[in-house]
Amino acid sequence: MPISLIEDLRTYVLQQACAIQAIPAPSLRESQRASYLKEQLIQIGLPEVIQDEVGNVLACLPGGSGAPLLLTAHLDSVFSEGQNLSLSRSESKITGPGIGDNALGLAVLLGIGLLGAQHQWHLPGDLWLVATVGEEGHGDLKGMKAIVRRFAARPVAYLVLEGIGLGRVVHRALAVRRYRIHVRAPGGHPWAAREIPSAIHTLIAIAHELLHVPLPASPRTVINIGVIQGGVSVNTRAPEAWMDMELRCEEETPLENLEVEIQRVLRQYRGWGRGISVDLLHMGNRPAGSIPPSHPLVQKVRLCLAQFGIDATLEQASTDASAPLSQGYPAVCIGLARGGRAHTAEEFIEIESVALGLRQVVCLIQNMWD
Repeated sequence: MPISLIEDLRTYVLQQACAIQAIPAPSLRESQRASYLKEQLIQIGLPEVIQDEVGNVLACLPGGSGAPLLLTAHLDSVFSEGQNLSLSRSESKITGPGIGDNALGLAVLLGIGLLGAQHQWHLPGDLWLVATVGEEGHGDLKGMKAIVRRFAARPVAYLVLEGIGLGRVVHRALAVRRYRIHVRAPGGHPWAAREIPSAIHTLIAIAHELLHVPLPASPRTVINIGVIQGGVSVNTRAPEAWMDMELRCEEETPLENLEVEIQRVLRQYRGWGRGISVDLLHMGNRPAGSIPPSHPLVQKVRLCLAQFGIDATLEQASTDASAPLSQGYPAVCIGLARGGRAHTAEEFIEIESVALGLRQVVCLIQNMWD
């Protein structure tokens, strides 16, 4: 069916979002979902569809000799391969894990590709549709970092799509550093070997001290311990334990200072007991960067949203836009629909709002080279 109206396009996009959501795609294990996106882009009839060395899927709608525009959405989900991905649908919303973050974003990539192909768009520059790997969790922006290396400063802009958050415009990137602290000990019986140190006891002591490190109020800085694992049984002194921790800040420098403090704390626990080893593993570095609210790209997004009666909310966050922003390249991350409960089984998108999100994206594409 020719795509001629936004309502028709919304129907196609929602069908695709439901199909994409049903394909498991944990970070750095997105190959099945990537294959589906690649197949759909080929079926649309785009002349160039490729998959790069890290697993990103790229498709080009050829344009004129102007700078290219990149429209991106991440392939991965926070949910494991064993997650129940059942969806429910009412007249007003679709609910299910990952439907907004980021099945809808990927579906809009397909929708824009279909619209451009059927209407034979010839934009001032090439339009690249890019599905990236490794945005969530320990993915460390692997896909988007590769895209930025590939395109560098050539694009007129990097437009990053997230399914939830219509009106949200992320033009500032948070600095995020992720670590794993791994403790090993001899282990043993809790009574017979009560003098032998426990890896879990040591890790708890480390965590307690790190959570009491003074943090600056400005720039805002947070420490979060997201995962703790270890031990063998209730009646064993744990031979191994580890925790995943992240630091977030509005700027880079406080995180550099915090890492020095983390190293100081770990040094004192490395000699805490016989046979204890404490290792710090760097798991990710999501860089800071920004463009100002007065930047032409931010102003274009605000104007497009205003056309549809939506007030833009300018925000700072860690998204795929962090990679180009950290290099000084024009980039924003924008939301496509109203919704909520992201990263839970109750995640949802409001069906009616998707049409507004699509209008926003089409408006931006049409005005990007002005």
